[in-house]
Amino acid sequence: MNVRALANHYAAQLSICCSLSPINCTLARAIHAHMITSGFRPWGHILNRLIDIYCKSSKIGYARQLFDAIPKPDIVARTTFIATYSSMGNLKLAEEIFNETPLVMRDTVSYNAMITAYSHHDDGHAAIELFREMKQEGFSCDNFTFSSVLSALAIIADDEKQCQQLHCEVIKLGLGTVTSVLNALICAYVHCASAPQVSSSLLMSAARKLFDEVPQRDETSWTIMITGYVRNNDLSAARGLLDGMTENIEVAWNAMISGYVHHGYYEAAFDMFRKMHSRGILKDAYTYTSLISASSNAGLFRYGKQLHAYILRTEVQPSKDFLLSVNNALVTLYSTFGKLVEARVIFDKMPLKDIVSWNSILSGYVNVGCIEEAKTIFSDMLEKNLLTWTVMISGLAQHGFGEEGLKLFNQMKLEGLEPCDYAYAGAVKSCAVLGSLENGRQLHSQIIQLGHHSSLSVGNVLITMYARCGVVESAYSMFQTTPYVDSVTWNAMIAALAQHGHGVQAVQLYEEMLKEDILPDRITFLTVLSACSHAGLVKEGRYYFGTMDGYGITPGEDHYARMVDLLCRAGMFSEAKSLIESMPFKPGAPIWEAILAGCRIHGNIDLGIEAAERLFELMPQHDGTYILLSNMYATLGQWEDVAKVRKLMRERGVKKEPGCSWIEVENKVHVFLVDDTVHPEVQAVYKYLEKLVFEMRKLGYIPDTKFVLHDMESEYKEHALSTHSEKLAVVYGIMKLPNGSSIRVFKNLRICGDCHNAFKFISKVVEREIVVRDGKRFHHFRHGECSCGDYW
Repeated sequence: MNVRALANHYAAQLSICCSLSPINCTLARAIHAHMITSGFRPWGHILNRLIDIYCKSSKIGYARQLFDAIPKPDIVARTTFIATYSSMGNLKLAEEIFNETPLVMRDTVSYNAMITAYSHHDDGHAAIELFREMKQEGFSCDNFTFSSVLSALAIIADDEKQCQQLHCEVIKLGLGTVTSVLNALICAYVHCASAPQVSSSLLMSAARKLFDEVPQRDETSWTIMITGYVRNNDLSAARGLLDGMTENIEVAWNAMISGYVHHGYYEAAFDMFRKMHSRGILKDAYTYTSLISASSNAGLFRYGKQLHAYILRTEVQPSKDFLLSVNNALVTLYSTFGKLVEARVIFDKMPLKDIVSWNSILSGYVNVGCIEEAKTIFSDMLEKNLLTWTVMISGLAQHGFGEEGLKLFNQMKLEGLEPCDYAYAGAVKSCAVLGSLENGRQLHSQIIQLGHHSSLSVGNVLITMYARCGVVESAYSMFQTTPYVDSVTWNAMIAALAQHGHGVQAVQLYEEMLKEDILPDRITFLTVLSACSHAGLVKEGRYYFGTMDGYGITPGEDHYARMVDLLCRAGMFSEAKSLIESMPFKPGAPIWEAILAGCRIHGNIDLGIEAAERLFELMPQHDGTYILLSNMYATLGQWEDVAKVRKLMRERGVKKEPGCSWIEVENKVHVFLVDDTVHPEVQAVYKYLEKLVFEMRKLGYIPDTKFVLHDMESEYKEHALSTHSEKLAVVYGIMKLPNGSSIRVFKNLRICGDCHNAFKFISKVVEREIVVRDGKRFHHFRHGECSCGDYW
C-alpha cells in the first residue's frame, strides 16, 4: 500500500472514531499506535484529527504531546486547542496559543474561537477589544463572530449606543436575517436595559422590535425575550408573549415561573406549573427547583411536600444532574421548616453531592440550633467555600458560641479566604455575644479598610455590637452615619436604647421612624414595648400595643408577654389579669414568667405562687422559676418555704445556673464567680473592696442584707454580699484599667439589688462610669446614680 493510500486508510478509520457517540478514544489510540509501529509519519490533517479526538475525549496530555511535536502547527490545531482550553476553564492557556499564532496564519475561525473564549469567561471587554483588532487587521466577520461578540457585549453593556453600533454592523454585513445573530443582539439589548443609567423601556422596545422581525424564531428567541421582560420587571409583557406562543417551549415556561418566584408571586408560579401539567409540557430540574424554592420562601411547606411526592411518582429514571439540583432544593425546603430528619434522609441518599448540598444541610442544622451536629458536618466537608465558613461563623454567634465564632473567623483568614461582609457580620456578632469591645473595634477598623462599612448587614450588626458592649453612644453614631438603613437598622437602635434604660429616647426614635415612612414590623413592636417596660411608660405601652392592628400585625404571645411585664412591673396586676383573659390563646411560659417577675418586685406572694405553679407544669426543668420563687420567699423572710423550694429542685434534678461576671482587660477576659477563690488576683480584689466599702459607708452606704438569700447572722450576710461576682469584676476593673476609663462588666444573671446600690456609691467614690450588663439590660452608674432610675 503506497503512502497516500495508507494515509487515506488511517483518515477513514479516524473518521469512524469521530462518527461514534461518544467518540471512541480507545480505538483512536489503537490506530495511533499502529501508525507508530508501522513507521508511518502522519500527515497534517491526520494529526489534526488525532488532536481533535484526544481533546474531545479529555485526553489533553496526549493531544498536547502531539501538538508540541509538530514543528509548525497549523491554524486548525491551534484553534482546536484554543476552544479546548476555553471549555476547560483555562483562559490563560487559550490566550497563550492564540498570541503565539502568527498574524499571517490567523483566520476568522481562530478569532471567533478566542472571542468566544473571552465571552464564556465573562471577560466582555477583552472580547470586544479582540473584535476591534480583528476588524483592523482586515479579517472578515461572519455570523459566528457576531454571535460571540454580541454575547460578550451582553455581559458589559451599559450604554444603548454600544448595542446600536453593533446593530448597524450586523445590518451592513447582511446578517440581519440570521436567527443566531439576531438572538444575540436581542440578548445584548435586554441586558443593557438592566443598566441603571439607561431607559429600560426604550431598549426593551428595541429588543421587541427586533424579536418581531426575526424571520424564523427558535426556542432561544422566545426564551431570551421572555427572560428579558422578566429581568426588567415587566411580568405582564412576559406573560403576554408567553400566552401568544404557538409552541410549548419548556425553557420559556420555566423562565416565566422563575420570574414569578423571584418577584414573590408564588401563587402565579404554581398556577403556571398546573397549566404546564395540563398541556403536557415537559418539566425539568429547573421547573422543580424554582417551585421548591418558592415553597421555602413563601412558607408553603405543604406545597413543597406535594411537589416532592409528585417528583417521586413521575420521574422514573432521573439523571444524576436532575437529582443533584432537585435534592439540593428539597434539603433546603425541609431544613427551612425544621424537618431535619427528613432533610438528612434526602441528603444521605443523594448519589451525588456538591458544595451546595453540604451547605444546605449545614445551614439547616445551624438554623435550628443543632450546633454540635453542624460542627460535625463542617469538619466532614472536604470542600468549603466562603458561604460554608460564613454560615458556620454566623451560626455559632447566633446561638451564643461567640468565642468559637471568632476562632473560626480567624482560622478562615489563616487559610487564605478573604472574608465577605456577611462573614465580618458574623464575627462582629460574636464580639457582641462576648461583650468583647476591643475585638469589635478592631473588626470595625478592618471593615472600613476593606470597604465593607456600606454593607447594610454589617452596619446593623455593628449597632448591636456597640450596644451590647455597653457603648450606646457609639451605637447611635453608627446609626446616624450608616449610608443605608432599613427596618432592621431602626429596630436595632430602638432595642439598644431600650436595653440601656433610655426608654423615652427609644420611643422618640420610633416616632422618627414612622415619619421616615419606615413601616414597623412585629420586631419593632417588641423593642418598643420592651423600652416602655424598662422605663415604666405604661401609657405609651398601652397606646403602641393598641396600634399594632393598624399595621396589619396580630400581637403574638411575645407581645402580650411584654405588655404583661410592663403592667406587672408597674404593680398593675388587675389590668394584667384582664389582658391575659382577653388573649385569643392560653397563656404560655413567657406570660407567667412576666407575672412572676412582677410579683417578686412587688411582693405579691399569692399571685407569684400561682404563676410559679403554672411554670412548674410548663417548664419543670427551668431553674429560673425556682430561683424567683425562692428569692420572693427569702425577701419576705419565709425561710421554711425557701427550703421547700430548694428541696423540690433537688428532687427534680434541677440545677441552678451559677452566677458569674466577666470583664475584658488588655484583650483578656477575666471571669469571677461568687465567693471566688480561683482568680490569681482575687485576694487583692477583696482587700481593695474592703477599702472601697469603708469609703462608701462614709457616704451613707449600708449593705442591704435582704438580698442574701440564706438564713444566717447579719455579719455573715454582709460578708456574703461582698463576694458577689459582679462586685469582684467591677473592683478588678477599677484596679487594672487606666484612670478615667469606663468599667464594663457583664453578668449572666440578673444583677443583685445590693450590688446595684453599691455601684452607685462606688461610681461616686472613684469618680468613674461603671457599666454592668446583666441577663436583662444595661445599668450605667455615674455620679452616684443609675441610668435605670432604680426602675428595674
